[in-house]
This record gives sequence, structure tokens and C-alpha cells, in this order.
Amino acid sequence: MGQTHLGLVGLGTMGSALTLNIAENGFPIAVMTRNPERVTEFLADAGPLAEKITGCGNSAEALVEALEAPRTIILMVPAGEIVDKLVAQIMPLLSAGDTIVDAGNANFHNTRRRGDIMAREGKHFIGMGVSGGEDGARHGPSIMVGGDPASYAPIKPVIEAISAKFEGEPCADHLGPDGAGHFVKTVHNGIEYADMQLIAETYGILRNGQGQSPEDIGALFETWNAGNLNSYLMEISAKVLQAHDSKTGAPAVDVILDKAGQKGTGRWTVIEALTLGQSASAIEAAVGARGWSADKPIREKAAVIFPETVSPNVDLSTEDMAAALLAGRILAYAQGFQILQAASDHYEWNVDMARVAEIWRAGCIIRSALLDDISNAFRSDLPDGRLLLAPAFTDALQTGTVAMRKLVAAAALAGQPIPAFSASLAWFDTMRKARGTTDLVQAQRDFFGAHGFERIDADGGKHHGPWWD
Repeated sequence: MGQTHLGLVGLGTMGSALTLNIAENGFPIAVMTRNPERVTEFLADAGPLAEKITGCGNSAEALVEALEAPRTIILMVPAGEIVDKLVAQIMPLLSAGDTIVDAGNANFHNTRRRGDIMAREGKHFIGMGVSGGEDGARHGPSIMVGGDPASYAPIKPVIEAISAKFEGEPCADHLGPDGAGHFVKTVHNGIEYADMQLIAETYGILRNGQGQSPEDIGALFETWNAGNLNSYLMEISAKVLQAHDSKTGAPAVDVILDKAGQKGTGRWTVIEALTLGQSASAIEAAVGARGWSADKPIREKAAVIFPETVSPNVDLSTEDMAAALLAGRILAYAQGFQILQAASDHYEWNVDMARVAEIWRAGCIIRSALLDDISNAFRSDLPDGRLLLAPAFTDALQTGTVAMRKLVAAAALAGQPIPAFSASLAWFDTMRKARGTTDLVQAQRDFFGAHGFERIDADGGKHHGPWWD
């Protein structure tokens, strides 16, 4: 192997795939992992690409020695304590100007903290969000980088080469300092939660509210995927619903326990949104739905105590459901980008929202036909920088929210749960009211706590009501 500046720690599913991607694009790389036998096995399976890969067992010292300065070491390990342990192990072995890249789903607060620690020794830390799963890591993911621009420059050719491409352009970029990259990836995952939940709720209405089979719903989703609902998640949902279990011959979804897992990024999105004073209602509903799904024993008991008292049938056209789903997806993106903008302003990251949309167009889980329009909206004169107000989506939202009202009302009357649709519609209706009902909330706060309020006819925010006269 020729001289290399690049190393990688962690040969799990994602780390192995990313290493092969890097090697296949012509960049030599050194690797280590906790189990040295895994390195030997990996090299044996790498075929001709093994010529580009140097195995270093489980030795951080050997890994660092295999690299020429300035060194860049990618950590492809689970987020959390293991990253801190690896940073503490590797950092003393590095020289000033060397860089550690955390390519896991890290909490951006940890990325900022680790970056501060390394900066004090003249070393660099990059937080790099990688989306696309195993296939993306192997053949081209969407990559969101945050950190010192100078530390990104040496690895930019590698990152752009291994990333997904959209019309020849790399779906990878440096998006801002310190935790910007990991924050963008977190919000990406939050939007992913919402989109998955909206699709699942649509499936639930078609299956439980209209009695359609999984195969028929999958065929319908396949048709939708050929139009303006085109997305990776719609594509795979269509395939999943038309698949059959090899053991029983039943539809594959029917043998899957209805308990959804989660790794934390959806919750982080909601927490950060609330911290920044923003709404993430669609994402919060999706996170909540996964939590409720895990409480299956209670759901089974509640089903006996509170049996169906209404007809579960939902009389709604598939055209209305498609329009509602498109509107729901637009609103989820709108909430996600609003959270991103708030964080960018708060942490002074100066994130380019149009560029974020562009690097999500290929490789990542939420890639969809909407992202071109979203990017164009941000590059045009977008009112107040809010995607909700983009002229490109006005017609779809006006039509789609009418359909969403039919869906939410019909589902409620039929006892069919659709938390993400309901939350999205409530947010939309709140945002389109020039005057809402929080005047009463402020009056209540002033009455019991003398918090004061702003008047519509005077300046200042410490006015009090007549109950204090």
C-alpha cells in the first residue's frame, strides 16, 4: 500500500462499507477495530481492494504509525462513551494539525465539547453525519460535515469522491463549524421519523380503515412513487408491502411485531427544537408513536377494556390520501428546516439551507422529489426564510390540507390513530391564523403570576390587566 494520511476505527457494518468505498475510489487507508480477528477477516473478504487497506489489529499506536502527517482518523463506532474513550486513547498519539472525524450519529453537544478539547492541543475534531445506511456507506452516502474548514480541506477530495452524486454533483459539503454537521444529520433523522410515520399512518388507514391488502397498498405506493410523492421511503415501503415471508408465505409485514425501535436522534431533534423555541410537532408525534408502540402489553389490555364502538371504515379516496401525504411531507420538511435555521442563528453556524437540501437529494434516507423544489425555494426570495411560505408549495398545501382535514376527521370518527397527520394539521392551522388564542394564555399568566403582557396599542411587555387595578 502507498503512503496514506487516512485511518478508520470500527469495522462494523457501516465502517466496513465505508472503508471499501474509500479504497474503491483509489484512496489508501489503514484500519483498526476492537477485535483484531475482525481485521484479518475483513482483509480476506476485501478481495483486490485489500491492496489499498493496511490492517492495524486493535492497536491505536500501529494505526497512527501507519499514517503520514497530517493524519485524519475516522471513527465509525456507536455514539456515546466509546467515542470519548477512543478520543482519549488516540489524541495523545497525534501531532498538532491532525484530525479525528466522528462519523457516527453523535449528539452535536458532544461534538462541540470534543472539538474544544482537541483544539486546546492544536488538533482538530470533525463531526460528520453520514446517511444512507449500509448501501449508502458502500456506494455513496449523503455526507454532512461540521468543524474547522481548514481541517476539512485535506479530506474534502476523499469525502466528495465517496459521496452520492446527484446529476454529477457530490452530495457532501462542509456546512459550518463545530457541531453543525451532526446537528444537520440529527434533523435529517427527525424528518425521517416524521416521513416514515406519515407513510405508516397512510398504510394504516388503507389497511385497517378500508380493508385493503398489503399487496394492494404496496402497488398503490408504487404508483404514487412514480409521481410527486417519489422518495426513497415510498419506494421501499412499496417493496416491503408486496413482499412475502419465506417461512409462512404471509405478507412480510404481518409477521413483524408492531414495536418500533429508535436510537435517539428523533428525540434529540424534538429536545433541541423545544430548547430553541421551535415546533417539531410532526417529529414529536412520530417519536411518540414509536414510544407508544413499545408499550404493546398495555395496548393489548386497553383493546379489551376499550373495544371499538364505531365503525373502523374510513370513506376517503386514494387521491385525497395522496394529496394529504404530500402536504404532510412538505410540513415535516418545513418544520425541520425551521429548526435548522434557528440553530444556525443561535450557534452562528451560517448553514446554507439550499445546500443542505441539495446534499439530501441522493444517498440519504429522506431523498425525495421535493428536495429540488426546496433547494430552489431557499435560493429564491423566500419570504422570511420560511419554507412554509414558499410559493412553490402554496398550491400543494392548499389542496393537500383540505384533503388532510378530510383524513383527520374521518380517521377520528372511525377511531383510527394518525398522530403525525393530526399534529401537522394543527401546526399548519396555527401558523395560518394571524391572531390566535394565546392572548388568553397571557392573561391567565398575568392573573396568577403577574407576568405582564404586551398590548396591541402600546410598547413594552410589562402591562397588567384590570384584575390588578
